[in-house]
Amino acid sequence: MSDEHEIEEAADEAPRIDPETAARRAAAMRYVRQFGDPVLKSRAMTVSRFDDDLREQIRGMGEIMNDAFGIGLAATQLGKLNRVLVYRVEQDSPAIALVNPELEWSGDELETAEEGCLSLRGVLVDVERPVHVRVRAQDEQGSTVIIEASGLEARVIQHEMDHLDGVLILDRTSRDQRKQAMRALREQTAADEAA
Repeated sequence: MSDEHEIEEAADEAPRIDPETAARRAAAMRYVRQFGDPVLKSRAMTVSRFDDDLREQIRGMGEIMNDAFGIGLAATQLGKLNRVLVYRVEQDSPAIALVNPELEWSGDELETAEEGCLSLRGVLVDVERPVHVRVRAQDEQGSTVIIEASGLEARVIQHEMDHLDGVLILDRTSRDQRKQAMRALREQTAADEAA
């Protein structure tokens, strides 16, 4: 997931960012599967091995998320069908990894807000989600963690958990917004091919 406007702003500011940062972003985005890739509609499998390979995957996911200017990334977005996500809602805070996350509770209060996605470049749609959630997961060592989140953090976690179930933001929006999003995707694809 991208911050509501972070990716759009990054695209608008691309000529103003330094060439090294732009190159890192472009390199990171090459790893992120884009809309139409069947892995994005696949359900990820439970992780049972908490080993160096998993820790290396989590480290790499955090780097790709940061370099791509994202605030969340699910393993499925990188073509890996395991239940792992990373996120970071504060610019300078370290990435948090959640392995095998399960939604334990969500509050009754709902909020609609604009969401973007690294796998749907150029698309922003309104998505309604619970404002407060509690998630049970494991960390990279296999220890149980409980996250009680509100606001943007809750939204990011829910967005990335959706990816682990093969659900995209387009599946959670109105028909009219889906049509507009598909138009934006076609325009982004055309712009990418022209570049």
